[in-house]
Amino acid sequence: MRFLHTMLRVGDLQRSIDFYTRHFGMTLRRTTDRPEQQYTLAFLGYGADDGNGEVGSAEIELTYNYGVAAYEIGTAFGHLALGVPDVAAVCDSVRNAGGKVTREPGPVKGGTSFIAFVQDPDGYKIELIQV
Repeated sequence: MRFLHTMLRVGDLQRSIDFYTRHFGMTLRRTTDRPEQQYTLAFLGYGADDGNGEVGSAEIELTYNYGVAAYEIGTAFGHLALGVPDVAAVCDSVRNAGGKVTREPGPVKGGTSFIAFVQDPDGYKIELIQV
């Protein structure tokens, strides 16, 4: 068994694809459009897609439902976590593009990990952990 993906519903598919590829270096691996069911999927991750999703790392599945521009995130969802080589640089990239940094870079309380939090265009929280 292995972890495959996390699905996020988004209000503007291209805006979200741009966010994850631009700031986090993810690759758009594949898309699926289902006009009869009125949704489009985009799978993003690190590395190339072999066509079967067998690339060794989990993906983010962005789901756009036709005509839905926004969602309530809810209180059960926490955040995505991404390991990045330079937390401060990613925060600067997000901020300079008009994005939101919700916790400035610094050590985690009670620990030594260097982290920050940003939000994607739909409001999902992303923890950045320096690796």
